[in-house]
Amino acid sequence: MQTLHVTRVPRWVPEDARRYLEHTEKGRSIRQIARLAGCHPSTVMRQVRRIEILRDDPLIDSALQDISNRYFAQEGAFAISIAPPEKGADNTPVHGLLQVMGWLNRSQTVLAYAQGMERAVIVRGDQEKISIGKEVAGEVALRGWLSNVSAGRISRYQLNDQGRAALSQMMADQENRARLHHEAGFAEAAAGFQSPPPGGRNQVRRACTDTPLSMLARLSDRNGDPFLTHDLVRCGERLREDFELAQIGDHVQAAQQAFADGCSAAPLGMQAPTDDARTRAMEALAALGPGLSDIAIRCCCYLEGLETAEKQLGWSARSGKVVLRIALQQLKSHYDQVEAQKMMIG
Repeated sequence: MQTLHVTRVPRWVPEDARRYLEHTEKGRSIRQIARLAGCHPSTVMRQVRRIEILRDDPLIDSALQDISNRYFAQEGAFAISIAPPEKGADNTPVHGLLQVMGWLNRSQTVLAYAQGMERAVIVRGDQEKISIGKEVAGEVALRGWLSNVSAGRISRYQLNDQGRAALSQMMADQENRARLHHEAGFAEAAAGFQSPPPGGRNQVRRACTDTPLSMLARLSDRNGDPFLTHDLVRCGERLREDFELAQIGDHVQAAQQAFADGCSAAPLGMQAPTDDARTRAMEALAALGPGLSDIAIRCCCYLEGLETAEKQLGWSARSGKVVLRIALQQLKSHYDQVEAQKMMIG
């Protein structure tokens, strides 16, 4: 039996592009590739022809050429993939895939690339221009997430529906990973670094860098405005602060009660410092009412992802972000009324 050694390329490279490169760069026949893949040779032939037609696009051609140089340069040799440095050759930052996809998802935004250039440019009207590496731009194009809207000496691309669906899935996966990270704590930390309260869950959230509110704030609505304004995000953070202070007060009171056994009892009428935070949190949730308070306490207080919250509440997909924005608007109205009452005389 004949054994074929297939070059190991990154997992993100589409299947038809891998077979095309095996055929063109390694010289594998269509029948050999089909036999190894367990499919009909006509299927491989159609995939090879499709990629060959797509190579007329300069960005896709650049991506395929880069993969060929990295992994198909020498026959039978091991291809070593070196991680890109934090700064490029011209001291420009290297942007990640999710960050680039978020920029392209904004309204009136195009990606411009010219044949032979080392970098592409993301342009939003006449306001903002961001330079990115052609490797990241080529990956987005080769995955099929970009549509060429203007071919020529400088080609222009826009994010298509498939790319927006992929971006939503990537953001949902990131939210779920963040939620699991905060529920499990720091797995690599030494034992005793931080112990959760007895019989409870670890509610320390300050190490979070990407909350559901901050990720929604990076999105744009149909008019190109931020999906969540800064004041709405601040209202959600204010609710979480009161919620966490109230929980800290519970743990402190439990510890004081444990040490106070056998000692003199605390004076009656003494109010804990965190009781005010508990009152503020309960009043805010009561102002939201059922439904809105459910999504607010899950996404703002427990930092659950929208996809997880929608499943737990039995809501339809992609409806949570709309309800959460309504809840934050109602929460802002409640806080405005509270501030107005404080400003009243008498």
